[in-house]
Amino acid sequence: MNSRKTVYSGLVATALLLAAASCSNTRFLKEGQALYTGARVKVEGDSLNKKEKSELKAGLEENITPKPNSSFLGLRPKLYIYNITREPEKKKGLRYWLKYKVGEKPVLLGDVDREFNKKIIINYSENKGYFNAEASEEAHQKNQRAEVIYTVKPHERYIIGKVDFPADSSVINKEIRGIKDNTLLKTGNPFDLDVIKSERKRIDASLKNRGFYYFHPDNIIVQADSTVSNHHKVDLFVKLKNNTPAPAKEQFAINNVVVFPDYSIQDVRRGMYKIPVDQDSLPKYAYHDIYVIDPRKKFKPVIFDRALYFKKGDLYNRADHNLSLNRLINLGVFKFVKNDFIVSDSLQHKFDAYYILTPNELQSLRLEALGRTNSANYAGSELNLNWTHRNIFRGAEQLKASLYGAFDVQVGGAKDANNLFRAGTNVQLSVPRILAPFRFHSSSAYVPRTNMSIGYEFQSRTQYYTLNNFNFSFGYVWKENARKEHDLRVFDVTLVSPEKVTDRYRQLIDSVGNPALSRMVEKQLILGPTYTYTYTNTMLPKTNTVYYRGMVDLAGNLTGLLTGANVKDDRQKEIFNIPFSQYAKMEHDFRFYHKFNDKTSLATRFIAGIAYPYGNSQFVPFSRQFFSGGSNSIRAFRARTLGPGSFDPSAERDNLYFDESGDVKLEMNAEYRANLFKYVNVTAFLDAGNIWLINDDPSRPGGKFSKDFLSEIAVGGGVGLRLDFSIMILRLDLAMPLRIPYYEKGERWTFDKIDFGSKSWRRDNLILNIAIGYPF
Repeated sequence: MNSRKTVYSGLVATALLLAAASCSNTRFLKEGQALYTGARVKVEGDSLNKKEKSELKAGLEENITPKPNSSFLGLRPKLYIYNITREPEKKKGLRYWLKYKVGEKPVLLGDVDREFNKKIIINYSENKGYFNAEASEEAHQKNQRAEVIYTVKPHERYIIGKVDFPADSSVINKEIRGIKDNTLLKTGNPFDLDVIKSERKRIDASLKNRGFYYFHPDNIIVQADSTVSNHHKVDLFVKLKNNTPAPAKEQFAINNVVVFPDYSIQDVRRGMYKIPVDQDSLPKYAYHDIYVIDPRKKFKPVIFDRALYFKKGDLYNRADHNLSLNRLINLGVFKFVKNDFIVSDSLQHKFDAYYILTPNELQSLRLEALGRTNSANYAGSELNLNWTHRNIFRGAEQLKASLYGAFDVQVGGAKDANNLFRAGTNVQLSVPRILAPFRFHSSSAYVPRTNMSIGYEFQSRTQYYTLNNFNFSFGYVWKENARKEHDLRVFDVTLVSPEKVTDRYRQLIDSVGNPALSRMVEKQLILGPTYTYTYTNTMLPKTNTVYYRGMVDLAGNLTGLLTGANVKDDRQKEIFNIPFSQYAKMEHDFRFYHKFNDKTSLATRFIAGIAYPYGNSQFVPFSRQFFSGGSNSIRAFRARTLGPGSFDPSAERDNLYFDESGDVKLEMNAEYRANLFKYVNVTAFLDAGNIWLINDDPSRPGGKFSKDFLSEIAVGGGVGLRLDFSIMILRLDLAMPLRIPYYEKGERWTFDKIDFGSKSWRRDNLILNIAIGYPF
């Protein structure tokens, strides 16, 4: 109850703060001052179509300075905090922090250099091909608020006529002509300085992949001639600058490849390392075509033979250069990776490639706070204590051991719905190559890995039962690029064994007569391959980004085929006196993120999954079924108490709730996220979804998936507070059900039942989710 009072108090405080911030900030201004609310650009003229006007307008408004005070939902709370906070006496303390760190100084009309902005408008327009643009400005002021309207008349835009490339017979100009078919400068396209800059970078990138190591984009000049035509055309001439240095015009090849894998500044000062290395001493460090200088023998030379793409005699190639550096970094062993090329034969245009590597601390101990879902579909928050050795067998193999404790805590709702607590340990060995009887070649910048892990987890439903969960897996992880990752577990074994089942729970099984309750505490043996594919571009600075994770789990399929298992024909097979599970499971998790600006964003998620038992199993094992509700799912319902279908989880159970599982899952989530202050974020969210059964279960009527599944979708919504300290995100989400699928049809929407003034309604309907990390 105290926690709910705290949340209500926090919500009231937030509302009061917003109300205060909505008060006019202009009352703090002096006479004659006006608060600057921003700039608008009007594009006039018939020579531009609607799209061109929109693009020009957006580009101009982005470049106009200064920016007005930041706002949230039309309010300016940071400015209000600045205004109401007295001037601090010292540059420290709470008052100074509030006024100058949280608060924001007012931006006034007098701070706007309108003549400077007009020059920006003219210059930007010319760079976009509007060579005869005109600009004017006018300030509009009302009630001590002012905006500036800039009017630009761009006139007709110049387009590209012809594009000429250098025609002489030098090696570098031949290479430039050889790549002209891919030019970004197209006849008939609008003149655009940004495209010209991109063309220079394109030429540079292509030459770098053809041995021209010392070339630079600034060595290229693109001359424009707009006098050749009266039809608003401009001819472009791509040339090599006259002052281009001689080395930039030459192709360089690799002579020697030298690796310093244990480099440190202390060793340099002690005289242990010298770059460049005496050529006569190099052969004693030879390993195939590379030289590994490692006096302490910390690393096996074969690591670098696999990671480096440069070989003696190769023409320099920037793609191989970056690929080698990325693979060295992705070994996870080196803190700093540096690459130098030192000319060793200027007449033959050859240089030595030096890789200077500074190792990380080989062992580390770290405490992590996570919001996650584990292999047994338990969602919640987790604390991990991890020990890592990054070079256990001198081949960049990583050995990681962890101890963890986890919880899924929700406050509110049915008081007898007990929370889940987990604790366990896991040991994983990750080898930076594919260990297999076949050859696996990867040209990716990411080193493929073979992973082996063994773990134990203790799970407790405090009032009902405790389970022991043992797991072993062997498989491979590899990435095509930064966005695409594959995880294939060739052998994945899980053994779930009950340790303690309370008398209370056994009595409930007998009284309710639900076989699903007894399956929760049965021994389960699950073995078979799983495959997971992940795609994400959320690391890119884009307005719209996506995340997708698809998983296929084929448990017991080969074992079932070899043993001829078929439970329907009374041929259930066992391993170690435990029937092995046989099923096919597929799950898709798609997320879409839209960034409105630096402060606000929209995050959405859609989950769809199905699990189908066959062969040796009549049911999908409980630990591999789907669940709904909880802090990372539909937050208006307690963890694992929603569904299946329209089944009422409290029916015939004296209002006691159990883990409800299903074979089909649909879930949709949406969050509007906003940053209030440096560490404080708020959100408004809406969750919808449910789980269902593949087959009828008489003890759970309404649980089977049918054509009426849309009418059985649960909906919940709420608001949240997130304290983002970078190393940890503490999340408080207050949710309430808006649609309850086990109510009678026509009465499932609950808007008419909302009663914040009722203590009993608040107790039964307001759910406080306490978690670490974002839900998705």
